[in-house]
Amino acid sequence: MSMTKVERALERTTDTKDLLIGAGVVSRTGEMFTKLFPGCKAIIVADLNTWEVAGKAVYASLVEAGIEQDEPFIFTDKELYAEWKHVEALKARLEKTEAIAIAVGSGVMNDTTKYVSHLISRKYMCVGTAASMDGYTAYGSSITKDGNKQTFDCPAPYGFVMDPVIAAAAPKELAASGYADLIAKIPAAADWMLADVTGNEKIDEFALGLVQDGLRESLSAPAAVREGDLKMTELLSEGLLMSGFAMQAIQSSRPASGTEHQFSHCWDMEDLCFEGKHVSHGFKVGIGTLASTASLEFLLEQDIENLDVDACVAAWKSWEEQEAEIRAVFDGMPGHTARGLKETRGKYVDKEGLRAQLEALKAAWPTLKTQIAEQIIPFAEVRENLRLVGAPYEPEHIGVTRERFRKTFSYIPYMRSRYTNIDVVYRLGLLPALLEKLFGKGGVWEC
Repeated sequence: MSMTKVERALERTTDTKDLLIGAGVVSRTGEMFTKLFPGCKAIIVADLNTWEVAGKAVYASLVEAGIEQDEPFIFTDKELYAEWKHVEALKARLEKTEAIAIAVGSGVMNDTTKYVSHLISRKYMCVGTAASMDGYTAYGSSITKDGNKQTFDCPAPYGFVMDPVIAAAAPKELAASGYADLIAKIPAAADWMLADVTGNEKIDEFALGLVQDGLRESLSAPAAVREGDLKMTELLSEGLLMSGFAMQAIQSSRPASGTEHQFSHCWDMEDLCFEGKHVSHGFKVGIGTLASTASLEFLLEQDIENLDVDACVAAWKSWEEQEAEIRAVFDGMPGHTARGLKETRGKYVDKEGLRAQLEALKAAWPTLKTQIAEQIIPFAEVRENLRLVGAPYEPEHIGVTRERFRKTFSYIPYMRSRYTNIDVVYRLGLLPALLEKLFGKGGVWEC
């Protein structure tokens, strides 16, 4: 990664002030710690695996830099998951010391250490061990509490170290998950274009560019990523880290998250497991990316230049009717119902508001249609790339039947207040047609 790109990113980040990425940089962890936390004591937070692959090297780097350390805090659970009991255990340990935590690991270690450090009003550092997701440098942590996966507000790491030599040697499914999370940024950008044109959320060109610049190159060799190619692992890592920085820069996940993440959020609420394990964020998002791409391609087939706006407005429901619909869709699902009511209310517009949105979309469509077509990767190519990297490329691969997948599609318009391509489909009254195209006879997920 060029220093110019790093420096440009760090100028806008709110939390992270230093980044080291490259072969062998784990040996410079002590150097970064001294720069960011002069005179402070350190404590490494790792699990049994990450201690072996990187923790010992981090420890040695700190010793060489003359940094005082507490005894490392090592999680010993073999099936470690980001859940509340681990937050409590780490918090109890860190409250007994003034040491600055250095998370060594990937999602679980980073999210847990990030949130606990926030709870005790401290900054922290992270040494990544796998190119597995974009949450390393993002604001917030995903933690399971009271049986539900929740996102808790907390700052990103003050400093971050990523050694692609270590990441390339990580279990193949971790890089596959990271790749699936990164390819999601392709349709997410198209969603932002739609939100911008309809007046829902203006594009931040800096944040969008930070994610999209170099993205195609990072995604260009999925088979090489699977094989642990050092260059492609570094490019994958770079793409994920830049996505996190973009989210920091505007304090929103919009630059990296659209329709595809709404599928993941829905399955999070349903505690999706497959073969006895929780399905990774990236794998859920990868299937969501296929769904989003298919929806965008469906939109591109519509004659929106000649849209009958009056007909769409006439069919639009009042909020009372919308509320009744949400309660019917999520009958017997109180958690989904509560979320659906809250999130849908956040983006609901009356008939005149809908008219303004659709008139703007209609006017912009001749140009926007071309922009979206150039932005997205064709569905067949996305699916093949996911296959080549070793990620799930059919819903059954994550334990979701086609019938359940179709049902999840019907939930998506209500799952989040963020305006995405599914909202356009819904506002045009085309959701039944989309579902029939995808799941009906001859559809890609015929059921």
